[in-house]
Amino acid sequence: MTAIQRKKELMKIRDVWEARQRISPLIKRTPVIQSSILSEKIGRNVYLKLENVHEVGAFKVRGAANKILSLSEEERKRGVATYSTGNHGMAVAYVAKKLGINAVVCISNRVPKAKVDSLKRLDAHIEIVGDSQDAAGVRCYELERERGLTVIEPFDDPYVIAGQGTIGLELLEDIPNLSDVIVPLSGGGLLSGIGLAVKSNDPGIRVTGVSMEKSAVMYESLKAGKPVVLPESETLADSLLGGIGLDNQYTFPMVRKYMDEVVLIPEEEIAFGMAFMMDKHRMMMEGAAATGIAAILGNKILHQEGDVAVIISGQNVDLSIVHSVIEKYLSIHK
Repeated sequence: MTAIQRKKELMKIRDVWEARQRISPLIKRTPVIQSSILSEKIGRNVYLKLENVHEVGAFKVRGAANKILSLSEEERKRGVATYSTGNHGMAVAYVAKKLGINAVVCISNRVPKAKVDSLKRLDAHIEIVGDSQDAAGVRCYELERERGLTVIEPFDDPYVIAGQGTIGLELLEDIPNLSDVIVPLSGGGLLSGIGLAVKSNDPGIRVTGVSMEKSAVMYESLKAGKPVVLPESETLADSLLGGIGLDNQYTFPMVRKYMDEVVLIPEEEIAFGMAFMMDKHRMMMEGAAATGIAAILGNKILHQEGDVAVIISGQNVDLSIVHSVIEKYLSIHK
């Protein structure tokens, strides 16, 4: 029975192993490096899982590849469409281009210029709609009805979740003493997949979701006990914006099952995390990726012994934002 046939059931670890085999021709294993400075800060080994080194600069390419590679020849001929805050759109466009499939990416006018420029370089047809990912999603499903395009969901799809879950398999292989995984949390596809992978092998591994304080939809949905809608706010962690869908089938119950804790990060701490990584590791990352770094720097991960993995989810950020956060950081840390 496939993941799609098991609709409304929570997924199985087998789905993740199948995803790993399916995407291997397109997606390469990403490195894990130890951060000595972060390890010294908390007295535990801290490892960074570098999902920013993918060709599209973000982890989303794993889930997009698994979903698109699962499509029939007829579905590929008709083309695909997606909606995104940027990274998922780039991932879909990248995979579609590799496979010779036409792709339409619907985005809101909040998507930063760096991500729009990247989408253009990947030859995707771009439609800019409204002020939120939800508005872009409405247009995406109109294209499905009008043109027969297959919608590649950004997170609430079993193939997408399983693709992101391959990160968890790599963590287990590369960090034998793993006890904590810190995962940026938005729609929940990344955390659901990683949580499924690591906890299926060791239920004692703690999974902590990190998000910005503003418009943290999954956090508020978990508090309410059901998916809710929030207006999007300006944030450095723009990749974490967007709703989870009022008819959410997979990620809401999976995040509730696999996440041990959620930590919300103020904007100034996200900025500090971005600048800190440029200063100490010479590594550029977007605000969403810096939420996990900020959680370490802010002493928010205090639970147990063992090694900690932080998912560095992406690096697609405008240089003007990088310049701004570094300038402020340097004014404080001269």
